[in-house]
Amino acid sequence: MGHSKFVYVIVIRSTRDKVWEALTQPEFTRQYWAGTWQKSAWTKGSPWQVFTPDGRLWDAGEIIESDHPSKLVLTWRKEPSDKPFLAEMHAEGFSRLTYELKDVDLGVQLTLTHEMDVDGSKLIGAVSEGWPSVLSSLKTLLETGKPLPNSEKWPEGL
Repeated sequence: MGHSKFVYVIVIRSTRDKVWEALTQPEFTRQYWAGTWQKSAWTKGSPWQVFTPDGRLWDAGEIIESDHPSKLVLTWRKEPSDKPFLAEMHAEGFSRLTYELKDVDLGVQLTLTHEMDVDGSKLIGAVSEGWPSVLSSLKTLLETGKPLPNSEKWPEGL
């Protein structure tokens, strides 16, 4: 069985509680993550969903582990779509997303690992292009009070 994996590490001048809040709360994610928002109780076993700015369910999964404010692990699956490239991602099944937060001298080290048991995964390929921008905008928002320009806008045609 194959495996695809993307790992990204970023240091944010903030606290673990604030970074956790920014990763999970709609009032934050709408600002830095293309206007999307998430819905979950953020406890082990609870459903997890991401919605587009116009209210469509975009991705879904389940919380596997929730250790506030240190570690959050969830399954992630692209929702069905009539767009072929999105349908291919849905067909790959569930991926696993892990956020790990650790205090370091400069602030909080956020390590994101997004992986799945599919060799050459289209989903992991796509998120590996998106995560650096999303997390850079999150960092900018927490450090300056404003996200990166245009990071709150949903891509046209999706």
